[in-house]
This record gives sequence, C-alpha cells and structure tokens, in this order.
Amino acid sequence: MKNIKILTLLAAVLSSLLISQVGYAEADRLLFNSDWQYSEVGVDKPSEVSENWQAINLPHTWNAKDTVDQVPGYRRGVSWYKKTFSVKKADRYFLHFEGSNMETDVYLNGEQVGSHIGGYIGFDVELTDAIKTRGENELVVRVSNAYNPHLIPSQKSDFFIHGGITRDVWLVLKNDTLIDRFEARAPGVEKEDYTTELTVFLDSAKKTKARLKASLISPEGAMVQSSEQEVVVAKGPSQQKITLDGIADAKLWSPESPSLYTIKVELLEQKRDGILDTAETAFGYRWFEQIPGQGFFVNGERLLLRGTHRHEEIAGVGAAMSNEQHRQDMQLIKNMGANLVRLGHYPQDPEVYRAADELGLILWDELPWCRGGKGGKQWEQYTEQLLHEQLAQNFNHASIAFWSLGNEIYWEEDFPGGGRDEILVPYLKKLNDIVKAKDSSRLTSIRKYYPGSDIVDSFSPSIWAGWYGGAYGQYEVALQNAQKKYPNMIHMEYGGSSHVGRHTETPIDAKGIRGAQVSVEEAVNQTVVKSVAKASDWNENYMVDLFDWHLMVSESLAGLTGTAQWAIRDFGTPLRPENPIPYVNQKGLFDRSGKRKDAYYVYASYWAAEPICYIESHTWTHRYGPAEGRSVDVYCNTDTAELFLNGESLGERKREQGQFPASGLVWQVPFKEGQNQLSVIGRNNGDNVARDETQVTYYVGEPGKFERLEVTQKMLENGNALIEVSAVDAEGRRLTNYSDRIYFSALGSNDALVDGFGSPGRSSVIEAADGYASIEVSPQANHPLVIQVKTQNVKGVFVEVAAR
Repeated sequence: MKNIKILTLLAAVLSSLLISQVGYAEADRLLFNSDWQYSEVGVDKPSEVSENWQAINLPHTWNAKDTVDQVPGYRRGVSWYKKTFSVKKADRYFLHFEGSNMETDVYLNGEQVGSHIGGYIGFDVELTDAIKTRGENELVVRVSNAYNPHLIPSQKSDFFIHGGITRDVWLVLKNDTLIDRFEARAPGVEKEDYTTELTVFLDSAKKTKARLKASLISPEGAMVQSSEQEVVVAKGPSQQKITLDGIADAKLWSPESPSLYTIKVELLEQKRDGILDTAETAFGYRWFEQIPGQGFFVNGERLLLRGTHRHEEIAGVGAAMSNEQHRQDMQLIKNMGANLVRLGHYPQDPEVYRAADELGLILWDELPWCRGGKGGKQWEQYTEQLLHEQLAQNFNHASIAFWSLGNEIYWEEDFPGGGRDEILVPYLKKLNDIVKAKDSSRLTSIRKYYPGSDIVDSFSPSIWAGWYGGAYGQYEVALQNAQKKYPNMIHMEYGGSSHVGRHTETPIDAKGIRGAQVSVEEAVNQTVVKSVAKASDWNENYMVDLFDWHLMVSESLAGLTGTAQWAIRDFGTPLRPENPIPYVNQKGLFDRSGKRKDAYYVYASYWAAEPICYIESHTWTHRYGPAEGRSVDVYCNTDTAELFLNGESLGERKREQGQFPASGLVWQVPFKEGQNQLSVIGRNNGDNVARDETQVTYYVGEPGKFERLEVTQKMLENGNALIEVSAVDAEGRRLTNYSDRIYFSALGSNDALVDGFGSPGRSSVIEAADGYASIEVSPQANHPLVIQVKTQNVKGVFVEVAAR
C-alpha cells in the first residue's frame, strides 16, 4: 500500500457565514439561545400549537432523562419551539443551527422559510423574505426525532438519538453580498512551502464588483502575509480563488505544539474601504503520514496514537451539552495524556473541534453511517447530503486527520439485502471518492467492515480481547496478526464494562474463562457466545487489569499506528436494559456523571504528563481476607512510590513499565481487623511529587450470610438527602459479594427521586456494588417523604426523609 501523505493546511474553526466574524458590529452576530418556549404537542402545523408552552433556553433535548429512566423506550416524535424577537435594519438575515435532531422545519411569521433533514451537523436558514424590521417577529421551529429508516444512524445503533435543538443557535445580520465560508489548503508544507490556497464561497443578491483580501496572522498576532485582488461577484452562489504566498516560514501544528495561525478574508467595496463581509478562522500547518509497518507520523515524526472515544451526551442533560461541558470533556482527555479522539459515531459540536485544535488532539471525524446496511435512493440522498455538509463544515480544522465513512455498516440491515457486500462495496467506494475529490489531504477510514479495508486509507478490525471474545492475554498476537493482514491497520474500540464500586479479590486473569469464544472479534449475534462480557460481574478490578495489559502491549509493539479505548464516559443506550445500571453502556473510564473510575488511573499512569498516584481503589472500601492481609496495587507515573499502612512504611518500589500488574507497584499489605489507612507518595528524582490516600475496612475471613438491608440517610451540600443501602450479615458486616438489583421509590411522590441520570446515586434501579447502593432524594417543602427500598427478595425497607 502506498504511503498516505497529508500535505495540507487545515483550519480550526467552522468558517460558515454564521460562525464567521461578520462585516457588521459584533452585536449583529447574536447568540440566540435564550427566551424560547417549548411544546410537546405532536402536531404537524404551527397553527395547531396553541397551548402547553413552557419556557426554556437552548441547547435543549426532550430526551434529557427519559432515555435512562425505568419506563421502557424514550420519546420519539415531534416537538415545537417558539421565540419572539425584533431586529434592526439589515440587507439579509440568517439563522444558524449548530445542530437540530433529526428533522427540522423553520417558520417565521407564519411562513415556512427553511428545513433540514438529518442531525449532528450545522445548517443555515435565510429569514430575509419573511422578517419584519418593525415590531415583533414570531419564529416557530418544528423538530422531530421520529423513526425514519432513511436517515443515518440506524435505529439499531448502540446509542440514543436525542431529539431537540441540541446545540447553539445564532442570528446573523449580513450585507447583500457576503462570504459564506472558505477552504484553506497548503499542499507544499512537507517541502517547507507554506503557500496557502483559499477557495472562497460567496453569495450575493446581485452582481457586484468588489475587492477580495486575505491576510495571514501569526499565533502571536503579527501580520505575516496578505493578498488582495479585484473580483466580480456573480448573483447567487459563486467561488473565488486567492493565494497567500511568499510565506518564508511557519510554526507547525502538532499535539505537542498546537500552533494556530489565523486566516482573515475580507470582501471590500471596490472603490471605498467599506467592508461588505469578513470571515476568519484559526488554522494549522502540518502533515500526516500512515506508513505500513512503521506507524503514524506527524510532520515527519512518528507519533503513537493514544486514543479514546467520545459520545456527545452526559447525565442530566443528554445531548444538550453546554460549550463548557464539551470543552471540559476534551480537556479531561488531554490531561489523561491521550492524543487521539474518535468522535463516535457522528459529527459533534463545533466547540469540540475548536478545543481539539487548541489542545492538540487529533480527531477521527465520523459520518454517522452506523449499522443498518444501505437503503434506497432516499437513504442515499440524505447520506450523501450529510457527508457533503460534514466535509464543508469541518474542512478547515487542524485536528482532523481521519474522515471515517462509518462503523459496523453491515450489521442489522434496515432494508432487505442492504447488508450484502455486493451492495455495500460499490457504495463505500462512492463515498470514498466523494471525500477524495473534496479533500485528498486526509485519510479516509472505516471500522469493522472487512470488504472495505482496502478501499479506505486506514482500517480498524474488531478486536475485543478479553471482553466479547478470547482473553486479554491474546491481545498482542491479535494486533500482530491484524498488522500482517491489514497493512493500513489502526485499532479502534477495545475495553469492557465496569460497575462502579464492584470489586473482587480474584479477577479473571490473562487466560480468560473456560469455554469462551476463541476469536477476539465481537460477534454480531451474542446469544450463542460465551464471553467475559456475559459471564462476569463487571467488577472494576478486571477492567483495571485488562487495560493495564492492553497498554503494556500497545506502548511497546513495533510499527503500531495506534489504538483507541472505548469510551471515555458511560453513555445511554436503548439496547442494554438489563445492565447493572439499566440502559447505560458502562464501558467508560468515567461514569455517566463524569466521575473517574479506577480504569482512568491506569491510563493516566501510562500517559499523563502531571505526576499522579492512585491506590486501587477508593471505592473498594470493604475487603475480606486472611489474617496476613491482601495485596494492593498502586498506579503511578512517577519514578518510585512508597506505600504506608496506618502511617508505617511498607517500602519504596521502582516503577518498571512492562511489569504486570501496575508496572510492579504491588505490595503485600498486612491489614488489621477494622479500619485501615493507606497512603502513597510518588517521587521523581527523590522529590515528593504525588500523593494519594484511602481507607479500607478489613474483615478477617469470608463474607457471612445475608441478614438484612441497612438503610441510612445523610444530607448533601446541594440540599438533597442521600439514601444509602448496605447489605450486611448477622454481625453487621458489609457483604461485598451481594449484587442484587435494588429498587428505590418515593411513596406518593416519585418525582422526589433524583432519577434518570444513569449514574450511581442517581438511578432508581441499580445493582448493588459490593453490597452498597444509594439514591439522592429531594426533600419536600411541606411534608416528609417515605422512601421504600426493595429487591426481588426483600419486600421493603422504609425510611422517612424530613421536610425542608
């Protein structure tokens, strides 16, 4: 296979007309998120929506909590949004939606002014012909996430399709002649030729003579180069080319040094200095290579891709995340030490791309063709429309190295015969050609469609060693075999599920379980497969070991392009109602609310720049064992670590990457019966640079027989009461082997339960972890609440929560 060379300038921020800096004052690019009204009346005409309005702000989804509550299914249908506003005089008015799922119709003053089919991508609606510059305007938006098999992703995908206006909306005022967007290319970067070619997309209400000016500004804000030329702008959409040349040198963008320049494009009046429009974008000069047998290269230097995945949703708000939440996710990933993020399985919020550009995170940007096979003409139309929109919107981002064409595209076909290779292969080639015609500078990619492995530039097979098949001890051989079979191999998706707080003294080891499927590939039909995923209790210890082993392999395997763990955070899914937390995919390094699991610290110990130490585990608060104690693993990235029990040193050990487990940081700890204090100090060059501590209640012997559920409560800083449940034996000892499903209810007022978050402490149905479960309750103002706790075998324990 030929080397895949990426010789390009790529910009960072969407330069569409509504995200660009416009020729008016900044106040004429208005964030349009506040003071909306919302109605779930499921009608088709705006005139029929006359009641049941409630005040909201954007972003918004009607599936913020019903996806993971205990009522099967989630709302799929039509909702309405309404907003009144006034404007000042301008030539043209636009509304820009950063994302609205999945089908959107826009009405202004009773007239339909635009629509959009498909979610996860931005689009513009021109309001000019229907807007009033005197008095109030009424904007009404119909949004639907109803079942539509002609839209990707497939309804059989392992994530929820949230309905609503899930991202920011902008109102923008423009002149008659405007800049829609521009694309920037620098094909000679590898040869130290920084000539930058711009394709500027214009739109004008009339034929106009003008001047087009482009400027390049350094990361420090200094003018580097500019170019100006006269243009004749045709009526309607048109294009112009302009080049920035004579650039002597440039700082290259990379994960280690994400240097971002600014390109500013101005459309000027021909004979005066008046500005018709302005657009600008951040960008980075860099190139990529994926060389078979050698790995991945950025600017000629090998870079092992250390990755994870991100779904765009979080507990309590679903997909309607704020920009601060998006950026926090990306910062957490960067702090962990990753350099690659696969956006699974759809384009994500513009803030995600901005953060990736600025932080130095390489992106795998994925077309949401996830499962379902191929449909007919209408399906093709919508799929190709979305691909073209995705390429146009995200073209200029420095961080994007991979245009992914889909994931598991042959699974669970939605149309008869749509999963057959003779149908899929030609269409995959067509999509690949569309991308290459637009952007030959990046790699195309796909995961888990083997007949397409030689169509795209970068291919990921399915390898789930130790989870859906085989044992994690098979991982190295599995990677080596894949490297031989697929020279363009990269490994997307590995890992497994863990239930926060669930532990065992005897996790499954590198040899796996007897009778498990030998293949490490995930089978489409899991019914007949024996695997760790189906046969284990999802304890955190096993996932810590699995990730430790995988990293030990991937960090040292010659010629490996890279890997990406699945996924950074637990997320909701309609396909997993019987999980320990129902309707939640629990493969995250964080729980759905964003709290770190034990497995996070394994990654930080390999990748993080800041010194860290973590005693496994802060949620392993009760342990049983012999009188001589138990072993304790500590995950550090420091040179050495010293462990202390109740203030006494147990010795200092040197970290040796390649030793398993915990890079050799394992101590035999002589716990005393009862409460114990563990602490660790991590050192670099003899200096104390990291600390951690935790408490362990230790019982000599084995857990006894179940006696009862103890239910207690305590007040939290947020004003809620935390109801805590512990399964205990006759001596009152916590039963760490108790894992029954716990059901919480508030008698007479279930709304008092803080439910629908899909995370520990905020789920009304959850399996006990080491004999423990909890739920937050909001105390009522005028009367006490009675909370019932029950299981299949315990018919009810009751506790009263006092009124506020």
